[in-house]
Parts: sequence; structure tokens; C-alpha cells
Amino acid sequence: MHLFPDDERFVQFDRDEWSLLRAATPLTISDDELETLRGINERIDLREVAEVYLPLTRLINLYVSATQNLHKVSSTFLGTIAPKVPYVIGVAGSVAVGKSTFSRILQNLLQRWPDHPKVDLITTDGFLYPNAELERRGIMHRKGFPESYDTKHLLHFMRDIKSGKPTSAPVYSHVVYDIVPNQCETIKHPDIVILEGLNVLQVGTEADEFVSDYFDFSIYIDAEESKVREWYVDRFMTLRKTVFQNPDSFFRHYADLTDEQAVATAVDIWDGINGLNLRENIEPTRERASLILHKGNDHRVNNVRLLRL
Repeated sequence: MHLFPDDERFVQFDRDEWSLLRAATPLTISDDELETLRGINERIDLREVAEVYLPLTRLINLYVSATQNLHKVSSTFLGTIAPKVPYVIGVAGSVAVGKSTFSRILQNLLQRWPDHPKVDLITTDGFLYPNAELERRGIMHRKGFPESYDTKHLLHFMRDIKSGKPTSAPVYSHVVYDIVPNQCETIKHPDIVILEGLNVLQVGTEADEFVSDYFDFSIYIDAEESKVREWYVDRFMTLRKTVFQNPDSFFRHYADLTDEQAVATAVDIWDGINGLNLRENIEPTRERASLILHKGNDHRVNNVRLLRL
């Protein structure tokens, strides 16, 4: 364990050092269960869960317990009964870096701890403007960039969450690539809420209020851009043979591309949209996270940086 040379706010661990912090935390997930949580082309296995996720869930469990005790102390002092307020975790990182799989596994493991059995996972995709609105604003090509989100709606959602109020989030379909009309996901008195998205650590929203203001803990999934670009192209090639084959898929027109055309298309999309968004908006927020997990070439976490309290 040592201080990260470029930023003494963080303590850095290599994988072996981090894995020791698991202590006696049991591995409570099976390989069959893990299979249902893996994303496309994800190589995560039970060893990764044991060495990376279990120390993290132990740390978060300790933080949640401390926060719950703090709320009790505050209520005792004020002589009030405070509403149940969930512990909120933000998960940020690039397209194709593995945020969704990470968040699903984290949710699954955290809800196995007895002190916080109800863990809800929300993605910011539901807070994108509908495609019709993006077209009206002339920013369909900027989908995923900060301006493509209904930030006011997302902030209102976060206020409700942190007020202990039941609330709801819009539903997004990756098949039709749009918000699903008249559908929502209800959030009612969870112990923990995980909010996953590209720009959840972004600053510069209206009225100097940021989504991250409502986080108790935040995680950034990091990797070299050249590797994420490669993972994106690999995922595109897999989707071309699976999801894109669906007649309802927004990307159905990509399904019949040749291999050469598909690679060229994926590279163009990365260079013109996802890579640009990563460099301009996502990566600059990395140092705002409470924890940074860095992935190596094999998609496995090889070092961890934890913000000092």
C-alpha cells in the first residue's frame, strides 16, 4: 500500500494488497449466478469477485453501517424520527469499460449483507431525453454527452431519494435505443441505491447543483483508452450477431454489414462519439471518485486507488 505519486489524496493498492482486505468476507455467489450477471464479452470470474469485489463490499458495508449510526445519532440529538435514507453509490466510466456488469455484481453482493438487504440499481440511461427531443434539439449525434440528459429530472430524482421519499425512474430500452413511454421503475425505501452512468461525476450542471452531491460513495471504472476502444469494437461485433439481429433493434441496419464494414463502423463511432465523450467529459471526472478501479489489458482490475478520508 502506498500513496499514488501524482495525487496524495489517494492511497493505491496493487491487486494482491487489495485482495487481502477481503479479510473473512465469504464468497456468497456461485459461478452459475455470476454467469447471469456477466455482460457481453466480459471475462469476469469468481477469482475476480473474490479478490476485487469482496474487499469492496466489506468496505462499503462498513461505510453504510457508520452512516446509519450517524443518522441515528443525529435523530437522537434532534429528538426526531428521521425517514429511512438510502446510502447512494455512484458508478462512472466509459462506454464498454464494464460499468453495467460491475454494478450488477456489486448490487448482487451487497444485498447479501444482513444490514442492507434491499439494493436498487438505476442507470442514467433512463434520464436521457427521448430521441424525438434529441432530434428536435439537433443533438442526436451527441447522445450520451452531458447535454443529452434531462439533468433537472435526474436531480429531482436524487433529491427524492435522499429525502427518503418513494420515487420512480424512467425506463430505457437498449433494443429500441430510446425511453420506453409510460413505463417507470419504482424506488421505495431501499437500503442502498447504485446509480450507474457515464457522467454521474460530472460538474457544471444548472444552479451549481451536481448529481454527485447526493452520493455517499462513488466509483470510477478506469482503463487505457486504447483498450476500451478495442473492447468497444469487440462488443459491437458481438452485438451485430445477436441484439442487432432483432427486427425491433434501432441498430438493425448494422446486422448485415461485413466483418470489415462492421469494424470500420465501430471505429468511426468510437472516434467520433464515445472516445470524444470519454476524453472531454468522462475521464476528467475520474479524480472526483471515492474509489478508482483500474483495469488492465485482460479486462481484470490490477490496481485500486482509494480516496483518503
